[in-house]
Amino acid sequence: MKALSLPLPTEPLHGQIRFAKLQRPARLLFGTPLNAALTLLFGALLVVTVPPMLRWLVIDAVLFDPNPSACRAASGACWSFVYAKSGQLLFGIYPFDERWRPAIVCLLILALLGWSVRPASWAPRLLALWLAALALIFWLMGGGFGLPEVPTSSWGGLPVTLILTVVAIGVAFPAGILLALARRSTMPAIRIGAVVLIESVRGLPLLSILFVASIMMPLFLPEALLPDKFVRALVALTIFAAAYLAEVIRGGLQAIPKGQYEAAAALGLPFWRTQYLVLLPQAIRVAIPALANTIIVMIKNTSLVLVVGLFDLISSAKAALADPEWPSPAAETFLFIGAIFFALSFSFARFADFLERRGPAGH
Repeated sequence: MKALSLPLPTEPLHGQIRFAKLQRPARLLFGTPLNAALTLLFGALLVVTVPPMLRWLVIDAVLFDPNPSACRAASGACWSFVYAKSGQLLFGIYPFDERWRPAIVCLLILALLGWSVRPASWAPRLLALWLAALALIFWLMGGGFGLPEVPTSSWGGLPVTLILTVVAIGVAFPAGILLALARRSTMPAIRIGAVVLIESVRGLPLLSILFVASIMMPLFLPEALLPDKFVRALVALTIFAAAYLAEVIRGGLQAIPKGQYEAAAALGLPFWRTQYLVLLPQAIRVAIPALANTIIVMIKNTSLVLVVGLFDLISSAKAALADPEWPSPAAETFLFIGAIFFALSFSFARFADFLERRGPAGH
């Protein structure tokens, strides 16, 4: 049999692939009249907006000059205010001489978060590490045992935001799983109790729950039994997050095929082992996008504690802007605060994307 011979390409194949890759952006930008019009429109918009923005942000800005009069005379951003007030913005009204303690707390929480996203660290010892770290965090922030005591009313800034976020979400996630399982229970008392709790919390805005915890609770409990204002706000955030996470997880459980339940029953697995080994891993994997969205919303909802007198990042910014010596550069200050919230939210969104890539819903 005569062997077939194919004609060789006139140029190397990798050169054709490279040329095709170069052509693709051009086709996306100018491949159709509509694409070309949109490209020109957005290009003109960038030309009009970006240069003035860069001029205000960087070129005409006052960066590190500690003199407030320099900001009054400048036509650009007053970043020197953020630089001079960075301690107050990040740590609120925490005593000046003790601000090394909240600084260590912030570094510790961020380091633990970075460690916890590594799949190699996902073991039971991680929970023990977090519990030990939280005990250390509350000791550093509150004092005692050799450190000057600082009441929670003097806590503020980034540590408050990080502590509220980590503790509220960390406790709300397992609580949400239990609520989701309770709402799907075949026992009427448990199911009705879970439905009443979830729907009551979801039917109220977070502000009203915070007001109940901070203002109305002292009217019903004696002072000896009344938790601290910080603890009450933390409990309110946790309950609110647990109700929303419960519905997200319940949606993931409903998306699991019925055959998974039947297969677990055929293997003779008891209820809790069925949930732990078969159903919950699949449900959480399916619900990762919705879970990430809910948790990001909760990260930003921690800023609402300012209405009950806690000094989070936004409260610290408002207190810093009240200094009469400075021209109150609110835009620069809230851009700085917004950048911190964006970094936290964006980092968690990237972690959720990593989880989706690591375990696709179809596998």
